[in-house]
Amino acid sequence: MNQYVTGAVIKELREKNEMTQLQLADKLGVSDKTISKWETAKGYPDITLLEPIAEAFSISVTELISGNTVYNSNVSANVLKSKFYICPICGNVIHSMGEAVIHCHGVLMTVAEPEETDENHKIFIERTEDEYYVRIEHNMTKNHYISFMAAESSDRIQMVKLYPEGNAETRFKISGVKRILFYCNRDGLFYIDPVKGIDDKESGYDDARERRELEITAKILFG
Repeated sequence: MNQYVTGAVIKELREKNEMTQLQLADKLGVSDKTISKWETAKGYPDITLLEPIAEAFSISVTELISGNTVYNSNVSANVLKSKFYICPICGNVIHSMGEAVIHCHGVLMTVAEPEETDENHKIFIERTEDEYYVRIEHNMTKNHYISFMAAESSDRIQMVKLYPEGNAETRFKISGVKRILFYCNRDGLFYIDPVKGIDDKESGYDDARERRELEITAKILFG
């Protein structure tokens, strides 16, 4: 274990819970002087006390040790507000409905913040009956590739894993899709409104006026 709960974390959580040192001590069966020693870095709580301390603050032991308290504001579990965590070592993708403390290969993973797709990550979307056919102009080499694509609606997510030397393309059911995301192993997570992506390759991203007209037409046709 390369991390351990610090006195600063205990003090922050205690004050956030409006608890005195004596009140916390009573919950843990120790003296208030012991709590004071922890908070002034003159000692550490025994490992057997980690679970009781976490329970006292209504958090998990993982949160306590990491020092990152999770506050999940997405209580309605809206998929459009969900998070992606991607391990930089193995590429493991973890989808969460809210904030989480996640480790992979000993690394504390952070939320991948999606950016709007750009000139280096052109995405083209075609509507075919009840599906979106999605393709991305991107290298798919062993060192530089699109690792996955996902389509989000308010109540579900469709995710497709992609592999180097394959094709950066897939199909999603249209029903309720509000956002399409994809992950480049070098440049990170990107997103696009599927209506804005409806296009053909020849139109490209170069003519802003034509693109705006296309978007307006697409919204009229597809809502």
